Amino acid sequence: MPTAMQRELIELPKATRPILAVVIHTEEEFDWDKPYDRNATGVEHMRRIDRAQELFDAHGIVPNYVIDYPIASKDLAIGPLKSFADSGRAVIGAHLHPWVSPPYVEEVNTRNSYPCNLPRELEAEKLQRLTERIEESFGTRPLSYLAGRYGFGAHTGSILEELGYEVDISPAVPIDFSSDGGPDYSGYSSHPYWFGERRRLLGLPGTGGYVGLLRAGGTPLYRAATRPAMRRCGVAGACARLRLMERIRLSPEDYTEPEMRRLTHALLRDGLRVFVFSFHSPSVMPGGTPYVRTESDLERFFDKCRRYLAFFMNELGGVAMTPLQLRETLAGSRAPAASAA
Repeated sequence: MPTAMQRELIELPKATRPILAVVIHTEEEFDWDKPYDRNATGVEHMRRIDRAQELFDAHGIVPNYVIDYPIASKDLAIGPLKSFADSGRAVIGAHLHPWVSPPYVEEVNTRNSYPCNLPRELEAEKLQRLTERIEESFGTRPLSYLAGRYGFGAHTGSILEELGYEVDISPAVPIDFSSDGGPDYSGYSSHPYWFGERRRLLGLPGTGGYVGLLRAGGTPLYRAATRPAMRRCGVAGACARLRLMERIRLSPEDYTEPEMRRLTHALLRDGLRVFVFSFHSPSVMPGGTPYVRTESDLERFFDKCRRYLAFFMNELGGVAMTPLQLRETLAGSRAPAASAA
């Protein structure tokens, strides 16, 4: 499991300008409240993806679209993404949703929705077929990977090395998915790290953490405060309202722009200089995800994105990099004695 994996943490000098990577989980549309369905492979939301891309263009950001098999197989999705990539406005990576990725041999259930729970041979074959499909559709081989449902496991690193990947963006800090059969990232920090047999793979966690006066208590305190009994007593709500203890991730899905600012400031004070902002592509269409149900929700969603990106790039004086650019930069100063980005 990821918590046992050997990682060489990378801590950049405090003089380093904040670096932002934008990663889009680019995937088919499905009902998040229903069981996984191999026939749910619609990509209608890709008719609206231009609006998100224009927002990134306006801030000089080249997003990394990590795409799954339905996206890599349908012209409606390939068309706009290939246009973005061919013009240098985007980078294409891989995102493995096992239940809609060939070969279709495993039982479709919650446990198997995490790629890390598949037999090694099946996880490797699914990712290899996805990799080849992306290369066929886009003309370039993907080098960045984000496991579907954040399902990075014991064999994922060696599979990525075998297939020539350079960056893994799977960890969702500081979430523990073990009650659902998935990995536990509650012990991870948001710092990037080197890993793999030769320490050449860059691990780039999705940014998250705790904010508030009690944040030093970390996951153990958060778990205690959010136990059912504490929720019934109102302790969890009080902690959030009083900003004593909040768990926040750097995503406009389920988090407000002020919350994302608070997280960013807290992590900057901790010495973090690399941030990953992410969301799921179906959120660009009302009804595509639970986070965006209506057109009003969509306007609020894009407004959060716009205001946070302006905050990071303008107020913080940040710089944008793709995960691959970041790996190249960090590898060039492997010590790492990185100068200002």
